[in-house]
Amino acid sequence: MSPVTPIPAELADLSDRAAIVTGGSRGIGYAIAAELLARGASVTITARKPDELAASVQQLAAAVPDGDKRVLGLPGNAGDPESRAQTVGRSVERFGRLDILVNNAGVNPVYGPLMDADLDGVRKVFDINVVACLGYLQQAYRAWMGEHGGAVVNLASTAGLRSTGVIAAYGASKAALIRLTEELAAQLGPEIRVNAVAPAVVKTKFATALYENREEETARPYPMKRLGSPEDVASLVGFLVSDAASWITGETVRVDGGILATGNLG
Repeated sequence: MSPVTPIPAELADLSDRAAIVTGGSRGIGYAIAAELLARGASVTITARKPDELAASVQQLAAAVPDGDKRVLGLPGNAGDPESRAQTVGRSVERFGRLDILVNNAGVNPVYGPLMDADLDGVRKVFDINVVACLGYLQQAYRAWMGEHGGAVVNLASTAGLRSTGVIAAYGASKAALIRLTEELAAQLGPEIRVNAVAPAVVKTKFATALYENREEETARPYPMKRLGSPEDVASLVGFLVSDAASWITGETVRVDGGILATGNLG
């Protein structure tokens, strides 16, 4: 048997590439931005709160060489078409290209049984978690990727793969995003690769309600015996947008500490 040839380091390098990470001021989005910067990319992050965004930009820029030139923060709401257009336009203007799109922004204002769900809240969940992802990619396609290609990663969830009960609307939206990912991969290859990642419970402010004051109990069913960290997700995203993953598209990769393998809901 021939020895396995390791992946050349240059395939994981993202130098001379530019990325947009939505919802990038904290949690998973921030960790993804840091990962892409560490691999050499220039990164635009978006968020709804300008002060929090500015602080995150400062921290990210301080952590990498030429950070003041490689990090751009743009306040905006992912659900606003004008905001999406401005984000893509200004990012391309700043960096001269747009090779990577990470659709990370998401909301979850609807908890509990669907029969009691406020339909306006459900619409918001689908608008931000699904429609906005397509809207961002449409803008990226028109501005750069349609002619030059690129890589896209959508942040899905294990809730999109298996019923959870308490976050049913959120899970349904992530299931739709997984399906959308496959459609886009089929339509946009070979120039544009589109994948998704599906985390289980990750220790972020967004997911606090799922583990607060009971983290040990929540983590007990996981084979890895801990909840996820933002960096667990970020390292996978960094791989998927790199040339090391050049034959991977249309996939939803679970990063869940093994919880779905146990048959638990996650």
